[in-house]
Amino acid sequence: MKSSSLRTDRAGLLACGVSSSFAQQFWSALRGWWREQADEKGVAATVRLTLGNLWTFARDSTPARRRQRYGDMEYDWEHRVNTTSGTVDWRARLLGLFRSPYQPTDPALFCEMMASLSVLSRQFSEQFEFETFTFIDLGSGKGRTLLMASEYPFRKIVGVELIAELHRAAEENILAYRSATQRCANIEAVCADACAFLFPAEPLVLYLFNPLPEFGLRRLIAGLEKSLAANPRSVYLLYHNPLLERVLGESAVFARVGGTEQYSIYSCAGKSV
Repeated sequence: MKSSSLRTDRAGLLACGVSSSFAQQFWSALRGWWREQADEKGVAATVRLTLGNLWTFARDSTPARRRQRYGDMEYDWEHRVNTTSGTVDWRARLLGLFRSPYQPTDPALFCEMMASLSVLSRQFSEQFEFETFTFIDLGSGKGRTLLMASEYPFRKIVGVELIAELHRAAEENILAYRSATQRCANIEAVCADACAFLFPAEPLVLYLFNPLPEFGLRRLIAGLEKSLAANPRSVYLLYHNPLLERVLGESAVFARVGGTEQYSIYSCAGKSV
C-alpha cells in the first residue's frame, strides 16, 4: 500500500510539470530522512515532524516571508551576484526541508574561519600555504562561499551541489564575479551528490555548512576516510553550524583542533582539543 502511494504521488509530481530529476531527488531525500527520523524518534513523531515541516514550507512561501529572506543581500549588491536565499524557488526549498535549507555563509564569519585555520595549522608545526590546497565546498548552493574563497590564493576551488537550480546559479555567479582582490580564478562548479563525491588526491580544505542529514554525512565521511587511506595527505575540514558534530567525533581519522559555537575545525593530523 505504501509503495503504491509513493508511485502515485511521484506520477502526480511529474504530471504537474516537475522534472523527473527533481522527483527522483525529492523521493530519495524523503526516504532517507524518513528512515533516519523513524529509527530515532518513532513513526508517530516522524509523521508529526513531517507535517510541521510542510507547514513551515507553506508559511515561508508567503510574500511576507519571502521578503524576509532578502535580508542577506548586502554581499550581492556589493559584488553584483545572486547568492541570496530570497530568490530560491519552491523546488529547492522543498528539497531543503529533507536535506538542508539553502543559506549563504556570512562573509565576516568566513574570514574568521580562514584566519583561524592559518593560526591552528601553525600549532602543529605546519606552515599553512593556501597555494598547496584545493578548497572544496560540499553543498555549495549558489556559490557564495566559492567566491569568498577566491579571495585567498588556493590552488583550485570546487563547489559540489546536487540541486540543479542552485548549481546553475553558482555557475552564473562565478562568471559574473568581479573583485580587485581576487587571488584564485580557478573555480569549478560541479552538479553532483556530495555523498558520492570522489575527492582528489591532493591537500584539501573542505567546507560544510551543515549540508546533509546524518545518513548522508556518515556516507561522506566514510568516503573521505577511504580516500585518505588510499592517499594520505593533509586535510582540514571546516564545519559551519555543526549540528551533527557527533558524526565527526566518532571518526578515528579526524580530530577537532579548534572552533567556536558557530563552527568547528577538524584535521586528519591534528590533536584533539
